[in-house]
Amino acid sequence: MTDVTGEPVDALHTLFHSDQGGHEQVVLCQDRASGLKAVIAIHSTALGPALGGTRFYPYASEQAAVADALNLARGMSYKNALAGLGHGGGKAVIIGDPEAFEGDRRTELLLAYGRAVASLGGRYVTACDVGTYVADMDVVARECRWTTGRSPENGGAGDSSVLTAFGVFQGMRASAQHLWGDPTLRGRKVGVAGVGKVGHHLVEHLLADGAEVTITDVREESVRRITEKHPGVAVASDTEALIRTEGLDIYAPCALGGALNDDTVPVLTASVVCGAANNQLAHPGVEKDLADRSILYAPDYVVNAGGVIQVADELHGFDFDRCRGKAAKIFDTTLAIFARAKSDGIPPAAAADRIAEQRMADAARR
Repeated sequence: MTDVTGEPVDALHTLFHSDQGGHEQVVLCQDRASGLKAVIAIHSTALGPALGGTRFYPYASEQAAVADALNLARGMSYKNALAGLGHGGGKAVIIGDPEAFEGDRRTELLLAYGRAVASLGGRYVTACDVGTYVADMDVVARECRWTTGRSPENGGAGDSSVLTAFGVFQGMRASAQHLWGDPTLRGRKVGVAGVGKVGHHLVEHLLADGAEVTITDVREESVRRITEKHPGVAVASDTEALIRTEGLDIYAPCALGGALNDDTVPVLTASVVCGAANNQLAHPGVEKDLADRSILYAPDYVVNAGGVIQVADELHGFDFDRCRGKAAKIFDTTLAIFARAKSDGIPPAAAADRIAEQRMADAARR
């Protein structure tokens, strides 16, 4: 089930020579009967069992899948550390087109995947990610007790987008406190790119707090769902138009990664970037470009941690109020990162990394 001998040399080269090093364990999984090909990456267990979602995606190569798993697992270590969770970071990727696996075929693949995760004996706890859903975790849990993100009917917490959005809102409040001396978004102009599962909940928080909101999304139905309920919400034609909006105070990328890059940063009109999307910085150095333009960046893996807080809590018997209380602390964590960045003379992204690395190092010494 966990066999590396049949994997291409390129994938193994990525595994052993990647610049995303420091991982404790990488498992390449294959089950020919179901068609499962997967990579499970465990970056760190210093703080506890690795926790991270399962991505189901048609990677161009095994090498690309391994690289993505390594990168995502490392990011989860940092996210979990700053969220104050007793978990390290891990991630799994299933190689394939999720739309090609339906009905019994998908069930058999997920059961095989569950057996692969179970074989690690609790070192890795899995959950949902791109291409997998709550119903999928219900299937995985039939073979693996180290599964979270399940449906309420199966002992889980269900959709985590509500608390993810709440955490991002707390990050925005902290950004406003740091930059303008007041945690309210009242009267501030906020642009939200991507109003799907998380983004539309974020819009509700912003409107309730008195913000002026402009949205955009590639899906017309997502935009229409908001404008029909809130006719006062403005709509930008696309993301480029949104980031160039005159008078924008906060830009919230809530769709794809890489939103902050060499093309977008020079034309951003906002004073703050705080959103739910993962991996917003397209490459190292973008955080400095933002700082050079005096744009305050709330690190994505800090403010979007509400979802992982929820799935971690599910392992102990989910309690929404308890989770909401933990997610509310994202406000304090974000402020502490801004303070550290100022004292060390570094961008907030670098400050967040230092705090997370220190927590992991302290735990490893104990």
